[in-house]
Amino acid sequence: MENFTKYANFFYTTLGIEPYSKGVIHQRNELRDRIVFWANVINLSAVLFGNGIYVCIAFKEGKILEAVTVMSYIGFDIVGTSKMIFILWKKPVLNAMITELEEMHPRGKVQEKAFNLQDYLRTCSRISVKYSLLYLILIWTFNLFSIMDYLISEKWLHLRVVGRTLPYAMYLPWELEDSWSFYPLLISQNLAGYTAAAGQISTDLLICAVATMVVMHFKHLSTTLEHHELSGNWERDSRFLADTVRYHERLLRLSDVVNDIFGVPLLLNFMVSSFVICFVGFQMTAGISPDKITKLFLFLISAMSQVYLICHCGQRLADASSGLSVSAYRQNWNHADIRYKSALVLIISRAQKVTYLKATIFLDITRSSMTILLQVSYKFFALLRTMYGN
Repeated sequence: MENFTKYANFFYTTLGIEPYSKGVIHQRNELRDRIVFWANVINLSAVLFGNGIYVCIAFKEGKILEAVTVMSYIGFDIVGTSKMIFILWKKPVLNAMITELEEMHPRGKVQEKAFNLQDYLRTCSRISVKYSLLYLILIWTFNLFSIMDYLISEKWLHLRVVGRTLPYAMYLPWELEDSWSFYPLLISQNLAGYTAAAGQISTDLLICAVATMVVMHFKHLSTTLEHHELSGNWERDSRFLADTVRYHERLLRLSDVVNDIFGVPLLLNFMVSSFVICFVGFQMTAGISPDKITKLFLFLISAMSQVYLICHCGQRLADASSGLSVSAYRQNWNHADIRYKSALVLIISRAQKVTYLKATIFLDITRSSMTILLQVSYKFFALLRTMYGN
């Protein structure tokens, strides 16, 4: 099962986070993780504080475009921070969920083939690698753009005077241009940007991995139910039906636990992402330079890809859970005992109540949620354009 979560665990490790217990923990490793985690959190909080003050000053001076730009960065940081905090807060529940998944995980070649384990693992790994690369390209483009522009355009090619600027605008009570503090601040902002990105990548990949495993179990249950050959003997067939119901109930409880762990971060993710997409779109239409448009376009693609990944996982879960009712109907039950047929009707009825990935009680996540998000983002975008025009 570790193969499903290895990419998420890699990014959690770089943040000093152990999302769930993996056995015996050495005291030295635990101390190291705490130091790394709190260093990342304190650094990110300091950068966020500086960004927040800068936004207030920019609005006060009427610099709306600059304020909106920094607000996009703040939204990105808030999502990353919240996901890290909620994972640590829900660690006991996450431990229980992972233990449950490990108990249910197929073992041996025969079970792995029956579950189509390798197909699901390849799909999960492919999504994880592509998504991670996209976000790493995004964050290091933003982190290194200003310093590379300074070194190439000013120092190497002598095209124009760029000056030393930080990747993310923040309030500083001193002049930065000729100060030695530029380099520590540059490193600090680069680490803060990576911390926010890794906080999002790790949790999103964990959601993807868990959702994929739950979908795998739903599909296996559907296939087993559909192709099971009934004996016509009520005692034997009723045992199979009872095992099916217990398996289904276990998956439903597991889905509730997944929503309990990730519900609030997903809701916050959707709320902040709508503003980030709005702010980035506004900046791209406000007459900025082509090099900045390239950065913002990458930012926009990444934000939309994040939301789509979550919506895709939610849609797969909804499809897999509702597919159980179709599989039950397709079973060759014509010559079954009347009691079996009556019980099968109850299973079909329950399976028609779709299991969703939920952003708390406010939103059932499917691909249609992407449409809702874009509609909300466009409304804010239109409002912001109107205010800016006036």
